[in-house]
Amino acid sequence: MTLQNTMDGLRDLRLSGMLEGLEHQLSQTTYTELAFEQRLGHLIDAESSHRDGKRLRRLLKNARLKVNAEPEAIDYRPGRGLDRSVMGDLLTCGWIERQQNVLVTGHTGTGKTWLACSLGVQAARKGLTVAYKRVGRLLEEMEIAHVHGPLMKLRNQLAKVQLLILDDFGLTQLSSRGRADLLEVLDDRVGTGATLVAGQLPVKDWHGFINDPALADAILDRLIHSSHKLVLKGESMRKRKTSTNEQIS
Repeated sequence: MTLQNTMDGLRDLRLSGMLEGLEHQLSQTTYTELAFEQRLGHLIDAESSHRDGKRLRRLLKNARLKVNAEPEAIDYRPGRGLDRSVMGDLLTCGWIERQQNVLVTGHTGTGKTWLACSLGVQAARKGLTVAYKRVGRLLEEMEIAHVHGPLMKLRNQLAKVQLLILDDFGLTQLSSRGRADLLEVLDDRVGTGATLVAGQLPVKDWHGFINDPALADAILDRLIHSSHKLVLKGESMRKRKTSTNEQIS
């Protein structure tokens, strides 16, 4: 078999990583000094990396995160309320595998959405499925699904994802149906997936915000049990960014 036949075979088998690795080896004379087993090992590594990258891109596309926040860029500036050891533990994604929750609160502009998305990116890197939803928009989707369907399909999708990020909790008032729908979403995920909730209201005010004692008890029982709480503090990150840009200009 000629080299071209080998490359065509890799292409036909959709081994794009190995094909790119082979092309790279052919362009570098240093590879000619390696044994066959070593060169083959490099090709297998190239294929594995290619597949990992492809899977990550697919997971991030399906997650529809609001921002593609790199975990390496998390700001641990004193006064923000972020503990490096706590975040280091969360970034292992063990809490997701244990179907636990994370509750992120803080004033406007303190970086709640960005931090939530960075944990979502890290989960995708670990090969876990992620979905990002703003609470208000999600409940609108469910309201429409009640009338036009398919409601069960939407609920099943939310139940199956390994990490569900619910952003902007507490931003808009909940209707009676919205409260019930939120409970159903969270109840479907008990013991099957992890949920991250981000919002401005302190956790202690969530019961009053839900404004229905029975449903509030049920919702909070499913959220707060086995949860990790992050309270972001300090000045608005948006204001700080604007100030920095003005200084640079």
